[in-house]
Amino acid sequence: MLRTHTCGELRAEHVGQTVTLCGWVMNDRDHGGLAFIDLRDRYGLTQVVFNPDRDPQMHQLARTLRSEDVIQVTGEVMSRGNDRENPKLATGQIEVRVHKLQILNKSRTPPFEPGAAELPNEELRLQYRFLDLRRETLQRAMALRHRFCKVVRDYFDAQNFLEIETPILGRSTPEGARDYLVPSRVHPGSFYALPQSPQIYKQILMVAGYDRYFQIARCFRDEDLRADRQPEFTQIDVEMAFVDQEDILSVIDGLIREVLTKLHGVTGEITIPRLTHRDAMERYGNDKPDLRFGMELVDIAEIAGQCGFGVFKNVIAGDGRVRGLNARGAAEKYSRKMIDELTAFVGDYGAKGLAFFRVKDGALDSPIAKFFSQEDQQAIIDRMQAKPGDLLLFVAAESSVTSAALAALRNRLGRELKLYDPREIRCCWVLEFPLVTWNAEENRWDGEHHPFCQPNPEDVGHFEDDPGQIRALSYDLVVNGYEAASGSVRIHDPKIQQKIFDLLGINAESAEERFGFLLEALRYGAPPHAGIALGLDRWVMLLCGNDNIREVIAFPKTQKAADLLSGAPSDVSPHQLRELHIKTDLPQ
Repeated sequence: MLRTHTCGELRAEHVGQTVTLCGWVMNDRDHGGLAFIDLRDRYGLTQVVFNPDRDPQMHQLARTLRSEDVIQVTGEVMSRGNDRENPKLATGQIEVRVHKLQILNKSRTPPFEPGAAELPNEELRLQYRFLDLRRETLQRAMALRHRFCKVVRDYFDAQNFLEIETPILGRSTPEGARDYLVPSRVHPGSFYALPQSPQIYKQILMVAGYDRYFQIARCFRDEDLRADRQPEFTQIDVEMAFVDQEDILSVIDGLIREVLTKLHGVTGEITIPRLTHRDAMERYGNDKPDLRFGMELVDIAEIAGQCGFGVFKNVIAGDGRVRGLNARGAAEKYSRKMIDELTAFVGDYGAKGLAFFRVKDGALDSPIAKFFSQEDQQAIIDRMQAKPGDLLLFVAAESSVTSAALAALRNRLGRELKLYDPREIRCCWVLEFPLVTWNAEENRWDGEHHPFCQPNPEDVGHFEDDPGQIRALSYDLVVNGYEAASGSVRIHDPKIQQKIFDLLGINAESAEERFGFLLEALRYGAPPHAGIALGLDRWVMLLCGNDNIREVIAFPKTQKAADLLSGAPSDVSPHQLRELHIKTDLPQ
């Protein structure tokens, strides 16, 4: 080994020892003739000192060192003394007095310094990702990601699961996002698809008798990106046979408790509440509620329908809804100009306006308060459980618009009013999703999750009269307002599977063409089975207290799915295209 210790290892008990360290130069300083270097590796930082009286030539060499040079030093561990200790550093009690220096590699002047307080734009950091990955925050994220995977593997191993790999090159079964396609050289004109998930293969594993499977799986989706999405991502894929929904929820509850206890320092009992999809939409406006704060949505239809405010009355008369939320203590925190900004914000979600009231002295203060009698004002105050100083905000529209607008507004206010600790982790299950949703543009039913979800046995009578009322045995795990896992009980009966396909407009011939190998497997003794997939990248992001998934992936893509480090995607040679029997037809 080129080193005896890491740069984060030395403490007061090492004083007097001769050690060898290797690392990158982070900072250099010159005080009273002594040259000080902060030497960094992924374990930490150690201050090393060069004395001109001891070795003038070595001291002179040390003064040529610059940021990101790679060096090896040997020296004696010394106490800094109480007056020079640095309590911010784990190694702050000691320094190394160097008597041997070797420059292992000189660095060009870096476009940015990984240890700098202010970082450059993300594109530059992604272009020089090898420098960016030297940042302490990224190194902590990579270490947490490693520990997260280890906790997952240890937990499932203890639960008698087998980790089994499924193919990366598979058949295209277009569902949801676009597939990434890979042309086959040996089968001209045919293509593999990169997996959007191992969904079909893991169901086949259940048919094959592997009743407890998991995999930390790479997945690929050619879709528009956001801060919390990537074209290639990692999920913790889980499937179990001879189980029902409760078994899946219990196993994942145990995993989440293990993760939060071992990786997030949570102590005491960890409970994960369960909401129905209908309840989540009613109370929070979406199926990904952030439970770190309250501010639940409230319906005031009865009051709005008989008040003197025409906007409210007309919406109620047209079978719409008037719903609102209470921003407690925020009446004086939001000026009229700021409320106008909130009005424009909810307009992005289809709302035509945002009614507001400040609660003052047992009454409502607003330009529209005159349209509400004293009895109506008191009824609103009671319904909203409002107190003086609260700010009440309402949207009047069709149900879906009130949900979308107020859910977004709730999340914004929670962030702006700092109603939660960003480091807190709050989980909940959302159950009983609709099996299908109506696609008005294409005049057909679409699967809410995917076409392999088992319908709730209580609702099978609605297949003929009202499919929109059918609940699926599906479930999402929501963490801090993000979907962190999703799964369902699968269909193991081919007849029920075809019934779902018929509802979705997939005839038997088309189903055989697209999913034939799964349907064939189901005909050979498929057990009842269920599964779930957890987004590993998103979980690490949440545990790090981050809101950008690229900060927890070693080599991420940009929002345009480009790898700025390697230059991918890139052109390929005409020879490669000829081998694949491909001609390009680029837009002008």
